[in-house]
Amino acid sequence: MAAARVPEEDAPRTLVPPRRGGVPEVQILAMRRRHLRSVLRIEAQVYPRPWSLSLFMSELALRSTRAYHVARAQGTVVGYSGLMFSGADAHVTTIAVDPAWQRHKVGTRLMLNMAWLARRRGARNLTLEVRVANRVAQALYYRFGFQPAGIRKNYYTETNEDALVMWVDDIDTDDYAARLDALEARLESTVGRDRRR
Repeated sequence: MAAARVPEEDAPRTLVPPRRGGVPEVQILAMRRRHLRSVLRIEAQVYPRPWSLSLFMSELALRSTRAYHVARAQGTVVGYSGLMFSGADAHVTTIAVDPAWQRHKVGTRLMLNMAWLARRRGARNLTLEVRVANRVAQALYYRFGFQPAGIRKNYYTETNEDALVMWVDDIDTDDYAARLDALEARLESTVGRDRRR
């Protein structure tokens, strides 16, 4: 059986993000099998114990309880995220951005997408785990209203690191929608400034 060809737009390649912290135009799309080659490339760069192709495939098959998306800029995947739904809770299973594209608001766009999606799917709370030492990611989550709820000792077994468990409650309220609107407006104003350069 011949190997499947990866469409040119999704073939892994080195991209150059905008200079001076500019915010690129980013599309958020539902993750498909054709994106997995690029997703696995990013996964291997950012995690000491990356998920396997079979794990991503099994997650994508659970359509009623999972939602995975990719962020695409300049025609290729530069980040991705995943949500798991359980009753009133939506759990962030993964979020990653290509190291060359970090600090270009790709993570913010992915988080906005997940928060809006969680609301649309009827979730009332969002939760996630993050490495205790990962202050950059925690700063992003604080902007979305997440607060510490506890520690999971040695959660990241490959590095013996603890996880900070974070929650944001009442995402189904008008107040939380206003928070998301404000985050989105700030992001769009940054994109507008970058286009005028």
